[in-house]
Amino acid sequence: MPHFIVEYTDNIKNEANFSKLFEEINKVLIARDTVFLIGGIRSRAIEVNDYRIADGVEDDAFVHAVLKIGAGRSEEIKKEVCDALFEVMKDHFSFLMSNRYLALSMELIEFSEAGTYKLNNIHSRFKKDENLPVK
Repeated sequence: MPHFIVEYTDNIKNEANFSKLFEEINKVLIARDTVFLIGGIRSRAIEVNDYRIADGVEDDAFVHAVLKIGAGRSEEIKKEVCDALFEVMKDHFSFLMSNRYLALSMELIEFSEAGTYKLNNIHSRFKKDENLPVK
């Protein structure tokens, strides 16, 4: 963890450039490597094909992001990270927002480690004091 998951309406697929968004999002998270393990960062987008926004009259669109993190971080850290991530989103989608109706939103989901199951050998690439091979 953290996982940054975006749902977006299919009517912005060609303009959204999620690869660039995720590059910037991951930079924000990687810069906080004392808060989040780099090897646990995941960013992904899920296209939504069936939706209705507001009255359905315009070709409205939305981008809704969820940041999922494990419990235990301070309110100050959570706010600072979420503020930084939402600024990236606002900047990234500013052109789209100036040219169409678009709703941007983001929420934080914090969960207990109890009930989650993980196996990840990516972490070993980022451990400096471990005797594991680094490729």
